[in-house]
Amino acid sequence: MTDPKVTPQAGSDPSQEGSDPGVSPEVAALEKERDDYLDALQRLKAEFDNFRKRTAREHESNTARANEALLKELLPVLDDLERALEAAEQHEEAKLEEGVRLVHRELEKTVRRHGLEEIETNGAFDPHVHEALLAQQAEEAEPGSVLQVVQKGYRLGDRVIRPARVVVAE
Repeated sequence: MTDPKVTPQAGSDPSQEGSDPGVSPEVAALEKERDDYLDALQRLKAEFDNFRKRTAREHESNTARANEALLKELLPVLDDLERALEAAEQHEEAKLEEGVRLVHRELEKTVRRHGLEEIETNGAFDPHVHEALLAQQAEEAEPGSVLQVVQKGYRLGDRVIRPARVVVAE
């Protein structure tokens, strides 16, 4: 028996469960199309956000690599200026020494501004930041401690640009 109060509406499809019975099939199709477009747009937005973030990370990485290349080129100049200062001190040429000191100080400020930091060599030998050139016996020093720095080491952020070259106690 059928209930006389419940009659199917004209144009409605009883197989469409969950749809509003008062909505025509054309409106339902348009709503589905709208929802599909909205979903596609949201996915596209998420993909673009990921692309933007990835591009920003790559840009930062490329900038860091460019700075690293520049600073690697400047390190020999810094070393030469330090050697010139040592030689000038021995020959007592005050004006030469003063000029070289000024250049050295300015170059040192420049590389520090770009993020270059000197690696500490006080204390124990660390193979991650030090390069042992040779090991010497030293009665007054603990084995594995740094006795002498042959060449300073530098890092850019958390990356070692050049390890400190040191003499280590046996």
